[in-house]
Amino acid sequence: MSSPVVSVVMGVYNGAEYLAETIESVLCQSEGHFEFIIVNDGSTDSAVEAVLSDYKHRDERVRVLAKLKAGLTQALIDGCAAGKGKYIARIDNGDVMLPERLKTQRAVLDAHPDAVLATCWTECCGPLWEPLYTTRNVLPEEVKHDYIWKLPFPEDGGDGSRQVGPTSHPSVMMRADAYRKAGGYRSAFYYGQDWDLWYRLAECGTFAGVREVLYRCRIFPEGISMQNVERQRQIHVCSRGAFLARRRGEDETPFLERAATIRPSVKNGSKGEQKSLPADHAAGYYFIGEALRRNRDRRCRLYFRQALFCRPGNLRSWARLVQSCFGVV
Repeated sequence: MSSPVVSVVMGVYNGAEYLAETIESVLCQSEGHFEFIIVNDGSTDSAVEAVLSDYKHRDERVRVLAKLKAGLTQALIDGCAAGKGKYIARIDNGDVMLPERLKTQRAVLDAHPDAVLATCWTECCGPLWEPLYTTRNVLPEEVKHDYIWKLPFPEDGGDGSRQVGPTSHPSVMMRADAYRKAGGYRSAFYYGQDWDLWYRLAECGTFAGVREVLYRCRIFPEGISMQNVERQRQIHVCSRGAFLARRRGEDETPFLERAATIRPSVKNGSKGEQKSLPADHAAGYYFIGEALRRNRDRRCRLYFRQALFCRPGNLRSWARLVQSCFGVV
């Protein structure tokens, strides 16, 4: 294989049923000069190893790193460190990238040497690829034509909620040298590792994007984002606090130390993450159902029913289910 221009990096922990579809979407890219680094983060499902072994022997662009389970952040650290490309692109298991994604984002970064990162619009879907919504960047008012901007993080005040960064974590392609200059992903951030990196990359150059959907992600009721909303919020406070400390010439260590304490729950002294219970998935089912309801998609009823199965006493789910059954969607 010739020297790759793009290193596509993905961390995998179980989820064998989605793996082939995700891998195929990468291997079918119109951009041919890439390597695909897949970090097996200690999967307990033997089917994952079988799928990865099959693709590794089928396509020389696929590189598999087998690691003990350490979480997504460490998997991405290892995967990016192993990359040989000028650019680093991300993808998550269960998602797909459209065929022109790598070629288009590479062209944007080639055309704009000051840009350290390129994103694109992300179509968010349900578990069965039901369309939910598309995330687009809320750009500063001065950005009219060129989709190039400097992240305007306020130094004081505000809650940092304005979506001016990438539309989703795996929608990005980064310059490898800028990634290394910024310090890469940091192990202190078990959750929300992306925003800590965006803050530091924003200190190295401009961000760029493509005004079209090139990435499709799936939202699962039991997914990391659905199950760790409060932890994600706390992590964002830490990453923004560290950013503001750096801008003021202050020590960011207290924020990193705080972030390092936000970890998965451990039960009865076991080493693994505490498994979520069906009741924990209710919010995820409701979220998907509500997104479908707003799209006037009657499949929302299935998710409201699942939310009620998880939490029978949830009045909000009952109200939405009744509304959808009577055509009030």
